[in-house]
Amino acid sequence: MRVRRSRFLLALAAAALALPAGWVAWGALTFPSDRTPEGAYARVAKAVNTGHPEGLFPYLETPAQHACFTLRDYRRRSRERVLAAYPEPERSERAGAWRAVADAADGQDVFALLAAEQRWVERLRRDLSGVRAVQIEGDRATLETVRGTRYAFRKRENGIWGLTQFTAFLAAEAEKAARDHAIVEKAATDYERARASASGAPDGG
Repeated sequence: MRVRRSRFLLALAAAALALPAGWVAWGALTFPSDRTPEGAYARVAKAVNTGHPEGLFPYLETPAQHACFTLRDYRRRSRERVLAAYPEPERSERAGAWRAVADAADGQDVFALLAAEQRWVERLRRDLSGVRAVQIEGDRATLETVRGTRYAFRKRENGIWGLTQFTAFLAAEAEKAARDHAIVEKAATDYERARASASGAPDGG
């Protein structure tokens, strides 16, 4: 009797663990349009389940996508100025710290780098479940999962619904990169001016 009961409990636990993966597999075969919050969420879930954070990028809201490109562009410009004007060891330290983002091909690669750094995929994976309800108000929607997790979406200009939960972080990173670039530009100009002054100074010997 105990053996049968143990087997039953193990089977029940296995079924419970399989529910999120099963839901994702079902969703992959029956994706609704990404012009609906449910369709966008299904594609987010697929990207999370397969471990491809770049797959989330088309399903971020527009300001979040723009922030990724802005972050990349500022880091690239800052790195170029550092390499051209800064002395060692500061040149290597700063250029190395910004290399990955600066060398990113586009916004989705920037997002993938930050997603890995912040462990976003792992966090999202814990919340995967089916859709319980969707509430739409204008260009905003709230999707509630079976587990009770709520996701906010905003309709983009192309009609695709974009996840909003990363926007604040990405915008803050882009703003920080812009502030950093202003500091880098000033320091680079000062270094260049100092070098020019030193090279033009008469030999004191």
